[in-house]
Amino acid sequence: MIVIASLAKQSSVFFKKRFLWIALSLVLLAMTASACTPQQQLFNPEKNESTLGKTTFTTADNVAFPYRSWLPKAKPKAVLIALHGMNDYSHAFVATGDYMKAQGIAVYAYDQRGFGAAANPGIWGNNENLKQDLKQFVVLIAKHHPRTPLYILGESMGGAVAIAALANVDFPAIKGVVLSAPAVWGGDSMNPIMRGMLWAMAHTVPSRTMTGRDLKIKASDNIPMLIALGRDPLVIKATRTDAVYGMVSLMDAAYENIPSLDTNILLLYGGNDQVIPQDPIEIALARFKRPITFVFYPKAYHMLLRDLDNERVLGDIASWIGDNKKPLPSGFSRIINPQ
Repeated sequence: MIVIASLAKQSSVFFKKRFLWIALSLVLLAMTASACTPQQQLFNPEKNESTLGKTTFTTADNVAFPYRSWLPKAKPKAVLIALHGMNDYSHAFVATGDYMKAQGIAVYAYDQRGFGAAANPGIWGNNENLKQDLKQFVVLIAKHHPRTPLYILGESMGGAVAIAALANVDFPAIKGVVLSAPAVWGGDSMNPIMRGMLWAMAHTVPSRTMTGRDLKIKASDNIPMLIALGRDPLVIKATRTDAVYGMVSLMDAAYENIPSLDTNILLLYGGNDQVIPQDPIEIALARFKRPITFVFYPKAYHMLLRDLDNERVLGDIASWIGDNKKPLPSGFSRIINPQ
């Protein structure tokens, strides 16, 4: 997501300097040159039933993904399926899993297609694959924990996957979804200049990588955690252009599908988020067709669940899972009703 913020800032600079012709020239170049096709993982028909091993989740198209679990000793009072963000993997939820386990809530998280220790890391997993993977994992976990309330937690890109998948009419019933700084920066909320630049790059130099390091974006105030991410070989550091293009298409799908969501929703956002701008979040809030619980943490960053003050956020999530009708302990929550 940091590289998308980088592109947005670059396109804004182009616009302010009246260099619109640069972006348009890139688009024309892509249209006239021998086009390169953005690479993504194929969407294959189902071959077998999906299965859940001790540490591996195998999809119906025979692709295996590692997963982690944090399970209370007693029967859990709820189950939370966690979806990581762009370029991250299931390790993102260690703090979340440890906290929820102590609250009697089970947590499961898998490396999504194209990330972590899953096959073909760095190659966009394909939106349909990402949605089907989540659906199959939910079905398996629901069978493993019958008659237990099941929730989905989507962080950043994971939030976009959750929204896109939940819009499908055949998605299994869940109790609710937690969206932590969700990647809903799509539709009309995204700069058309940026779209033009990205389309041109994805169709001319799809394998070119970007890091966004020059922007000095601060994703969290938890510096030791950020340093550890930088040293983690399973965290993708340089993102392919066509993967960014795929991410934007996923955000578009999430943006379009927000009005069709029909479940309990908790949306979390930090006032210091430098990755997902506040404007797309506010636009998204206005698109929900049912009341949702919105929590705005004035001092939190994009990685709400891993900030130094993350226990305040995790406490709100656990409280909401326990009773989504009462005020949350942070005091920052409010109910947003559709207009």
